[in-house]
Amino acid sequence: MTTRTLYLFASAAPPVFDVAKVIETAQAEGWGVCLGLTPTAARWLGDSLDDLAELTGHSVRSEYKLPGEDDAWPKADVILFAPATFNSINSWACGITSSFVVGVVAEAIGKGIPTVAMPCVNAAYAQHRALDRSISELREQGITVLYGEGGFVPNPAGSGKPKAYPWDAALAAARELAERA
Repeated sequence: MTTRTLYLFASAAPPVFDVAKVIETAQAEGWGVCLGLTPTAARWLGDSLDDLAELTGHSVRSEYKLPGEDDAWPKADVILFAPATFNSINSWACGITSSFVVGVVAEAIGKGIPTVAMPCVNAAYAQHRALDRSISELREQGITVLYGEGGFVPNPAGSGKPKAYPWDAALAAARELAERA
């Protein structure tokens, strides 16, 4: 049986601290997991990066590889970008690829790699018109964005509930996309 490969990408939002549990859940479902982080998320998880690499069996990436370097990861069957912050969602929708994970998901659109995103923003950010425009833009380009009912629903600013982040919905959407591909 061939293992399917999930690229799990995350921005710096409190649910990122649960990423090891998410990896273990995905692995229990038969996924091989490669973990990519925004630079800030990598700083937040700095002390656990070696353990996360050991858990996945792959290097944890937060930077682009150098020209001429081989890609150390297998090809993705599906990408899950969660939590995806206000900055990451807007950068992605605008094609601003200054971070590794945003660059990969932007390129995934053209490569036809099934991709799921689940934002993690507070209600104050959710009031900014750019967020709705960016989510619409990504959806129009074929990205499954789990935002609103059945996905992530913003909390009031300063009242985050990272343990309530709907990781199960995100993994289920990734599984469904991979099965349809």
